[in-house]
Amino acid sequence: QVQLVESGGGLVQAGGSLRLSCAASGNIFSLGTMAWYRQAPGKQRDLVASISSAGSTNYLDSVKGRFTISRDNAKNTVYLQMNSLKPEDTAVYYCKVKIGDGSGRFGDYWGQGTQVTVSS
Repeated sequence: QVQLVESGGGLVQAGGSLRLSCAASGNIFSLGTMAWYRQAPGKQRDLVASISSAGSTNYLDSVKGRFTISRDNAKNTVYLQMNSLKPEDTAVYYCKVKIGDGSGRFGDYWGQGTQVTVSS
């Protein structure tokens, strides 16, 4: 079994910063791409940022230059540093991690979500 535990969400004023963390535990042989998604009320879940096992990153256009994704493979953890936050960043943020079990099979696992609220 694999579990993802997220932390770091909260309420912040516009222009402020938050750092999200997502730690994976359990039957982990290898880590593939790690990513953050967000979903605002009444909207679809969007990919915010991703980082491959080689360290290549991709970002949603609206967060480029403000958000930074990083990973610590030794801790099985992915981070999202969010600076210059805007009210439109308000959403539930979810991590998703591709995890190999050592048999050649990979599965996608999701965190439980953490609320980020940015006040104007």
